[in-house]
Amino acid sequence: MRAIGLILAGGNSIGLKDLVKKRAGAAMPIGGTCRAIDFGLSNMSNSGIRTVAVLTQYNTRSLNEHLNSAKWWNFGRKHGGLYTFTPTLTRDNNWWFRGTADAIYQNMLFLRRRTEPYVVIYHGDCICKIDLNKMLEYHEEKGADITIAVKHLDSENELKRFGVVETDENNRVIEFSEKPMKAKTDTASMGIYIINRTLLMQLVEDANQRERYDLVKDIFIPYKDVKNIYAYEFDGYWRNINTVESYYDTNMDFLRRDVRRLFTAEPTIKTKIEDLPSAKFNEGSDVKNSLIGSGCIVNGEVSDSVVFKEVFIGKGAVIKNSIILNGTYIDEGAYIENCIVESRERVAKNEEFIGKEGEPMVVSGLRGRLE
Repeated sequence: MRAIGLILAGGNSIGLKDLVKKRAGAAMPIGGTCRAIDFGLSNMSNSGIRTVAVLTQYNTRSLNEHLNSAKWWNFGRKHGGLYTFTPTLTRDNNWWFRGTADAIYQNMLFLRRRTEPYVVIYHGDCICKIDLNKMLEYHEEKGADITIAVKHLDSENELKRFGVVETDENNRVIEFSEKPMKAKTDTASMGIYIINRTLLMQLVEDANQRERYDLVKDIFIPYKDVKNIYAYEFDGYWRNINTVESYYDTNMDFLRRDVRRLFTAEPTIKTKIEDLPSAKFNEGSDVKNSLIGSGCIVNGEVSDSVVFKEVFIGKGAVIKNSIILNGTYIDEGAYIENCIVESRERVAKNEEFIGKEGEPMVVSGLRGRLE
């Protein structure tokens, strides 16, 4: 593919609340085995992109650990590869990334050194499986300067979380509103863009001179009547995990066979592999409609839940409609329902945590285990 990839993974994802105290939003665990950023990396690798830069900033430790080898996504190569860029303080620059456009501007040298004609920009909290080659073909057919992947949504409340676009009969973008209180259309931006590389450099440099730092608000929206911006309609599965509720719902989706098959079918969504034993189910355990990660030991009851790796569940413990993150210890007789339990926590013997349906409780800050 004649493009390089940029994955925007520097935001603090405040909608995830306590879940991003330990990690960046792009490092959030998904579906029992993956991290959110795996979807962007895999989509690019599967589409033939050989050079990808991940722009990070906030709470990057676990994300950097996850990206410590490029081989998992087939980026371990002489030509191209996987790059991780963080804000660099110099004599000429004393700023952290002030926005998505500024993150690209501060790493302009990476773009200048490349020769590929196009750039694919992908938000790190975007969960989908997309063939970027088809999107690039559409971009070229339309003679577009910028192409935005879009998805039609049914919920008005969902639309408030995203950029909303309005198009003409040829799918050219004529209106672009960022997180409107009342959307005029049902078409949401997915946070995936294709743009000509030289044009991107020009627009980002111009925005920086005007002290404007956001890719959507300060570039795409102002230029909608100046540049040829087109919408590429995507009809597959797509989620954005920028709130606690959306994160919970996304993981619950992976309990559906059709969703799991989508991401495990070739070309698969790849992730970093750890050498852990298979989950162990001891006598008396009872597991129904759940995903159980490697290295887990289950003695209690688990139903309609996603349990990530190296979790211990004691005798008599009950877990329902919940997400249990990596390395958590759940003692005997504990009861957890409609919750997201943070990683490396210890739920004490006979302790109860019950969230509301549709409003999952985040369980974190318990005394006990440390990460």
